[in-house]
Amino acid sequence: MTEEQSPQVPEFRTGDTVKVFYKIKEEGKERIQPFEGIVIAQKGVGNSKTITVRKLASLGIGVERIFPIFSPNIGKIEVTKRGKFRRSKLYYIREKLSTRAVRSR
Repeated sequence: MTEEQSPQVPEFRTGDTVKVFYKIKEEGKERIQPFEGIVIAQKGVGNSKTITVRKLASLGIGVERIFPIFSPNIGKIEVTKRGKFRRSKLYYIREKLSTRAVRSR
C-alpha cells in the first residue's frame, strides 16, 4: 500500500467518542452506515490494529463492534468528543453505562 492509498486515520485515544463510517454491501448495493460510540479498547500494531467501539442503543442495551482500522470497508473515522481517561482499556464502562441507563428510567 503506497502513501497515496493509505487511509487518513485521525489521532484518537481510548475514551474518545468517535463516529465510524462503515460500508455495508447488501443486495448488490453499497451504503455507508455511521456507528458512533466510545472507544473502549485498542489492540494490535500496524495494519492489524483494531478498535472496540461501544454505544448505547434503545432501551439502554449496549452494542459493541470491533473495527479493523485499515479495513477497506471503513470510509472514514471522525472524532466527535475527546475523553479524559487514564486507562488503556475501559471494560468497566460496560457495566457503568448499562446501570446508568436503567437507573435514569
